Amino acid sequence: MRVLIAEDDALVRRILELTLTQLGHECSVAEDGLEAWERYRAESPEVLITDWMMPGLSGPELCRRIRADEQGGYCYLILLTALDDHEHALAGIEAGADDHLTKPLNVGDLQIRLVAAARVTVLHARLAEREGELERLNLDLAQEARRDPLTRLGNRLRLEEDLAVYDARRVRYGHAYCVLLCDLDRFKALNDRQGHQAGDRVLCEVAATLRRESRTSDAVYRYGGEEFLVLLAEQTLEGALIVCERMREAVYGLGLAHPDTEAGVVTISIGAATCPPGGETDATDAIRRADLALYAAKAQGRDRVVADA
Repeated sequence: MRVLIAEDDALVRRILELTLTQLGHECSVAEDGLEAWERYRAESPEVLITDWMMPGLSGPELCRRIRADEQGGYCYLILLTALDDHEHALAGIEAGADDHLTKPLNVGDLQIRLVAAARVTVLHARLAEREGELERLNLDLAQEARRDPLTRLGNRLRLEEDLAVYDARRVRYGHAYCVLLCDLDRFKALNDRQGHQAGDRVLCEVAATLRRESRTSDAVYRYGGEEFLVLLAEQTLEGALIVCERMREAVYGLGLAHPDTEAGVVTISIGAATCPPGGETDATDAIRRADLALYAAKAQGRDRVVADA
């Protein structure tokens, strides 16, 4: 184990260092409490053996600092003292020490403490590893709860959270954004004719295409059924229309057979609306206007883009 010795008495410090080295441990030494504190922060030892009375920081003060700071794993703290009484030992434990040793040092007693230290530090390391795994699992679950299982795009929950961020930036910093509502044309007919598995494959290919045609700063969501929503960050309506046409053409270019559309392939209709700077409008209103524009695109013959007037 990595052991830090904090002892201002040079003879005791040397005896401890030699003994611990002979027992197979890696040692570092400090001549006072402040140096021990700095070494602890830099080296993250598994065990600290500290004298009770030292310049700079006393042993109990050092223990309290370490217990308040612990970030890099558990350090087993052993206090050295010349006083062998219950109250003294209790005061050390209350300061954060795990155990105590009395002077003059007995090698057998030291070995017993180090065996206990090895067990405790291993248990703490395992616990920290399990906690880390649990945190990662919780993060994965949180991400999965915000992702559409079929297309792997963000779902409505992720959309609501992101819209709150977009609106906050818009109001505070004047960062306008645009909302696109994209709907697959005559998708029910495709499902009825080719089956739901074929429909799912089409949804996945269109989702990937919309994501590919977006910037990294934009976000694409499955809004529901065959409908997708795209948020274009810091984008004007004029710029959004260029993006919409690129997306429409890219989906058309997939060449996915769909005999019930006018083009004979899968196509999309898109409605676009802007959410300008200021507090006069919000995301709900922008989505409503994009939805109206989408209905207009459908009414005008599908496979086209209509912007909110």
